[in-house]
Amino acid sequence: MRYAQGGGLTNAERVARERVRLEAVARFEAGETNRAVAAVLRVTDRSVERWRRQWREAGQAGVSSKGSPGRPKLSVVQMARLERELERGPLAHGWSDQRWTLARVKNLIGRLFHVSCTVEGTWRLLKRHGWSWQQPTRRAIERDDDAVERWKKEVWPRVRAPRRRATAGSSSRTRPASR
Repeated sequence: MRYAQGGGLTNAERVARERVRLEAVARFEAGETNRAVAAVLRVTDRSVERWRRQWREAGQAGVSSKGSPGRPKLSVVQMARLERELERGPLAHGWSDQRWTLARVKNLIGRLFHVSCTVEGTWRLLKRHGWSWQQPTRRAIERDDDAVERWKKEVWPRVRAPRRRATAGSSSRTRPASR
């Protein structure tokens, strides 16, 4: 079974898949045919052919799992440090405003840990560790929420145009009464 960019399996699923390949190796050593191995393990003939070829070329190590294709770029200790630095805010790291962008976080990771990653990789890393995308709402400093609510209740009903009543011959969204 193929997955885009080698992904699609969790670590537990990857271990289970490796057990299937190792079972296939035991059956290769017992002299079973590819078709018999595929039927017992419920996999395709092509997978068994590929595993047999890898087993012939490199032994059991040839069919062993190579690990996660998308290993985390930062260790647990590094991620904890990154979170502390993010909590300090962008001003502490030389930016002129209090807004973290993915490009800034990417830059910070490079400065702190000498690790290069893409903006998309930075987003996946942050999301995996519970960070979410947030856009601050822009509000005027002078805004008075109480005054806005009062205006909506008292002034708006007087300002808004009254609804026209439907008269005979005018279009209406309701169905005419049956006769």
